[in-house]
Amino acid sequence: MDKKKILLIDDEEDFCFFVKLNLEKTRKYQVFTATDGMEGIRLARQIKPDLIFLDIVMPNIDGGQVAEILLDDEPTSTIPIVFVTAVVKKDELSGRGGKIGGRDFIAKPVKPETLIKRIEQYCPIQKEWRR
Repeated sequence: MDKKKILLIDDEEDFCFFVKLNLEKTRKYQVFTATDGMEGIRLARQIKPDLIFLDIVMPNIDGGQVAEILLDDEPTSTIPIVFVTAVVKKDELSGRGGKIGGRDFIAKPVKPETLIKRIEQYCPIQKEWRR
């Protein structure tokens, strides 16, 4: 089974470390991390991940700008992006439907199970056929 490639772009190094640790522990995902937007764009172009988790508030270039650059770039334009942010808290979600600017998002703090559910939503794992 091929592991799904997940790119996490977030300026919080500890958050990146623990997300990578927890997702890779499942043995279903290969997780790449970038702690700034420009590095995230470079990595996205290089590895072409199956899904990108993207923080909104980051220094130098914010997540919204990163998303626009990736969407305008042919090699990365079809990669699903899910914002992961502390800008909106979980208790503020009622009535919003989990969207920011039409994009899916997850409010921090986030549990690994929530990330896995979102990965499975965008990148279903193909079952191997056995004869």
